[in-house]
Amino acid sequence: MAKPVSIEVWNPSGKYRVVSTKSMPGTRWINLLIAQDCRVEICTEKKTILSVEDIVALIGDKCDGVIGQLTEDWGETLFAALSRAGGKAFSNMAVGYNNVDVNAANKYGVAVGNTPGVLTETTAELAASLSLAAARRIVEADEFMRAGLYDGWLPYLFVGNLLKGQTVGVIGAGRIGSAYARMMVEGFKMNLIYYDLYQATRLEKFVTAYGAFLQANGEQPVTWKRASSMDEVLREADVISLHPVLDKTTYHLINKERLSTMKKEAILVNCSRGPVVDEVALVEHLKQNPKFRVGLDVFEDEPYMKPGLAELKNAIVVPHIASASKWTREGMATLAALNVLGKIKGYPIWGNPNQVEPFLNENASPPAASPSIVNAKALGLPVSKL
Repeated sequence: MAKPVSIEVWNPSGKYRVVSTKSMPGTRWINLLIAQDCRVEICTEKKTILSVEDIVALIGDKCDGVIGQLTEDWGETLFAALSRAGGKAFSNMAVGYNNVDVNAANKYGVAVGNTPGVLTETTAELAASLSLAAARRIVEADEFMRAGLYDGWLPYLFVGNLLKGQTVGVIGAGRIGSAYARMMVEGFKMNLIYYDLYQATRLEKFVTAYGAFLQANGEQPVTWKRASSMDEVLREADVISLHPVLDKTTYHLINKERLSTMKKEAILVNCSRGPVVDEVALVEHLKQNPKFRVGLDVFEDEPYMKPGLAELKNAIVVPHIASASKWTREGMATLAALNVLGKIKGYPIWGNPNQVEPFLNENASPPAASPSIVNAKALGLPVSKL
């Protein structure tokens, strides 16, 4: 028998029972569920990560849908429990869903939601922040000041890298990768080299137009290049930001061999998924190349870092906060709630999950649709005509 889990209840007499495994930012998501006759139960356990047993206890005997987190193991056990309780919907409060066994969800007829279209700029901004912080050694300098070690200005004190005129490399030029590239090109007048299986036409047009603007104003134009391989980006770029999906082809994409091909003073940024980087190899490379720097938001074995990483001055590490702007996190909570609500109410699926602005407009009712269900096709769910 699972141990009871502490909860906070909203609208106790609601017809539909929706469980959230974590308290989420904002209240709009709660109010939207309540307005559609949902009883909302929010887990208040003092645990960062809930176990499978905890979530089974939360689901209980009757549950119409669950909003969960990317740290949870949503596999056969949880989808079976949700199905037994009459539930037909689960949504990650995340764009990624590598913590979800979608095949198991299909087996039990459970719709799996995610929250794309709301993280793009926020994630790109953090990648840009890490790039700048690493280039100018801001974290090191901050620690130096706080330790009372500053005696006065010196010519060689915390000399870092100038970004203007250097080359920024992007691996994975999708929505986030392209947004990051634009920030670095326009903000710091960097040249761009990128690798993606698909041509980033809009990004190329932007860099071309910005280069023409600079040239017309008597400045050096920026340039772009689509690389024929990831290795070409790693060899040529001064700052490299990783934005690929995580699958068997990108696991340990950055390994000992590829690190050795990069410039000795290069900067590597990862705000995608931790296992894209072989963290053990990275630690060794950072030790051997003190002018090589990294900015990491994600880690191979979260929440843990590989031994030695935390002690390295040439590594900036932050706790998976790429989406942590108020607007984005509240938007993610809203989208996750509406994914679950849409399935409960029998709504169709929104036609374009990357165009979610209508769901986020607080001055209007959201469309009668589920914003993003990743297994909609497998379950034969209809698509909205809105």
